[in-house]
Amino acid sequence: MKLIIAVIHDEDSYKLTERLNKSGFMATKLASTGGFLKTGNTTIFIGVPKDKVDEVIEIIKKECKTNKQMSLLNPPVAGMPDGYLPYPIEVTVGGATVFVIDVDQYIKI
Repeated sequence: MKLIIAVIHDEDSYKLTERLNKSGFMATKLASTGGFLKTGNTTIFIGVPKDKVDEVIEIIKKECKTNKQMSLLNPPVAGMPDGYLPYPIEVTVGGATVFVIDVDQYIKI
């Protein structure tokens, strides 16, 4: 048995869990608030037999897309003589960070 942990963008969580459920995989979701990008993440836990890992990873690849967005790393600072205004930067958000972990013991209570 394997445990797949996928950290994904909040916007992808609904369609990913729907697709996993339709494919017969059960998933548990944990949501967290965003950092400097002001977007949240969802961590999805999926327990699967070893021979189903590739199938789940393909579903994650299809449902979790990356996109570009503009962001300010530092907020504007008021009251400065020169009126500091930071330049926006382009960042890539979305996609997935996936961990596949061996499960030593599986107990359903």
